[in-house]
Amino acid sequence: MKRYTIQLFIVFLVFLLVYVTIYLREKNEYKSITGFCQGTSYLITYESKQGEDLQPAVDSLLTQIDLSLSIYNPHSVISRFNRNETDTKADEKFIRVFNKSFEVHQRTGGAFDITMGPVVNALGFGSTDRLDVDGTLIATLMKFVGMNKVRLRDRRLIKDNPNIILDFNGIAQGYSVDLIAEFLNELGIKNYLIEIGGEVRCKGTNKHNQIWRIGIEKPVEGNMTPGTNLQVIIGLKNKSLATSGNYRKYYEKDGIKYVHTVNPETGYPVVSNLLSASVVADDCMSADAYATALMVFGVDKSIGFLKRNEFLDAYLIYSGQDGRFQIYATPGFDEFIAG
Repeated sequence: MKRYTIQLFIVFLVFLLVYVTIYLREKNEYKSITGFCQGTSYLITYESKQGEDLQPAVDSLLTQIDLSLSIYNPHSVISRFNRNETDTKADEKFIRVFNKSFEVHQRTGGAFDITMGPVVNALGFGSTDRLDVDGTLIATLMKFVGMNKVRLRDRRLIKDNPNIILDFNGIAQGYSVDLIAEFLNELGIKNYLIEIGGEVRCKGTNKHNQIWRIGIEKPVEGNMTPGTNLQVIIGLKNKSLATSGNYRKYYEKDGIKYVHTVNPETGYPVVSNLLSASVVADDCMSADAYATALMVFGVDKSIGFLKRNEFLDAYLIYSGQDGRFQIYATPGFDEFIAG
């Protein structure tokens, strides 16, 4: 009997050893890397089996994105297209962003338009110096605006007018987040958070085995430090979040406030009581583009658009008649609110 008990004890120890080994192997380390790209900062937190540092690979990938989509890089594909260099061919990154831009442009009735480059530049929100803008100049530049005036054919950009200039700033950060997510997925990483300039994509859970918690900021002028003044906290798992607002990027001239969201219909900065629009979607590129379009729409048109397009969830912050913050959230957004 004693011998049988010893054998059972040994078997128990073996099973315990196997369990502990598997548990420790599965309990991986979470690492965070930070850096700067696209005129802003990034933060990536991921579960790492071997404690590997992915920053060199991520920075290399971000450099590749700039070489395709950045209007601030003179050697990029988009910059070469904008200069009408005839030997330029679109790469896969450019094609994906262009096609998504066209899709969102059609769904939003033109509220999202990547051909706004000439107007955005003239207003001082692009890659060139601000011009003295008047109605005549805007009317002239608007002749070069419209996604019906550009198309891709055999990887070449065909323009109806050589003065057409593309600008991916309303979608490029979201796409960059998606591309990094695809990279992490290829490595077999199951839990991560990717944030670039406030655009976020999450997968799995954090190191506490909880869904990722993301803050949506109060759209207060002068709130230049992300994360210090939050309106609401949401929980995300296998989703993306993008927020667009006019409370940071603007300038004043002759007592007039010029915001960076420009209406593709008029060519002028949007005048609206909609202060910020946050969109949750499966991919960050879509969330980024639709958040931009909602800021163009304003409150009433945004609400109508969201009711007709239930595949999107959004959270709008706008100024009421008394100047206080008002909220509109789609019915599906409530499930994300964590605090």
